[in-house]
Amino acid sequence: MTTTVDTVANRTEDNRASRERIASVLQSYGAAIVLGLLVIVGSIAFPTFASAGNFANIATQSSFLLIVAAGMTFVILTGGIDLSVGSVFALGGVLAAYGSTYGLAGALLFPLVVCGAIGALQGFLIAYGKMAPFIVTLAGLLGVRGLVLASTDGGSTTPLVTDEGVISLGQDSMFGIHWPVVIAVAIIVVGTLLLARTSGGLSILAVGGSESAATLMGLPVARVKFGVYVISGLCAGLAGALNAAYSSSGVPTVGVGLELNAISAVVIGGTLLVGGRGNLIGTVAGVLLLSVIQNLINQVGSLSSSVQAVVSGGFLAVVVIIQTVLSRTQRL
Repeated sequence: MTTTVDTVANRTEDNRASRERIASVLQSYGAAIVLGLLVIVGSIAFPTFASAGNFANIATQSSFLLIVAAGMTFVILTGGIDLSVGSVFALGGVLAAYGSTYGLAGALLFPLVVCGAIGALQGFLIAYGKMAPFIVTLAGLLGVRGLVLASTDGGSTTPLVTDEGVISLGQDSMFGIHWPVVIAVAIIVVGTLLLARTSGGLSILAVGGSESAATLMGLPVARVKFGVYVISGLCAGLAGALNAAYSSSGVPTVGVGLELNAISAVVIGGTLLVGGRGNLIGTVAGVLLLSVIQNLINQVGSLSSSVQAVVSGGFLAVVVIIQTVLSRTQRL
């Protein structure tokens, strides 16, 4: 016979389960919901915002950050951080421009090999040397930026992309969609499958959820942490190479602050800074949200460029607070 106490207990349990489900949905898809609302508001307020050309421009400009943020997502899912991606992005562009003298293969392989090696070095120090990710990648940010300046006469030389095939990769399109966008989408699809359908992806989530528990489960924790920094280095180098192809030059001053934009996009997209929870689809929403905000500010026209940084910082602070609250709700 069901008592009043049992009924109340069951209702309390149902209410708690409902709150947890709602919190989980908001944490995972909150950025997408806000993005949809902004697109609707922007389309109503600015007729030119909803044009196909403007959306294509947003997609192209977002593609480089999206590739970098994809690699950052893997790192943050393990509870780490990579502050070097902005400098690695710049180095990838410079190396792609120099490598373009050897054609498309040189423009892609040169930055991928070097930037992947930088990610491997940082990953080795973090995973096997037990050093703090913040310190290692901060050193990488400064050191790699130094390499960029050293290879361009202190930043005074801008190497040009000389191969037409490389330029076509950055500037040509397929069905009106530029190739960097196509490549970014392909990376998101492959990365999503990797996280959801492979043991390596599940290991990444497990390491971020609890490193000690992952160790007790027999998972290769060090190898997983090493691997995500290699992925981050490769993604940043590839994004830099594509940006060089798009702009026909390897500008040594690009990428300053890119690491903050990438981290912001990942966190806004629902990935927890402490790791263990998140996905690449959320990162896509986070990147597009930042790009749409910038585009809407440009639509207004009368606002200074510094407003974008203020809005992005405000969004990040609000999202971190909301994520903390939602995370606590799921643990109650």
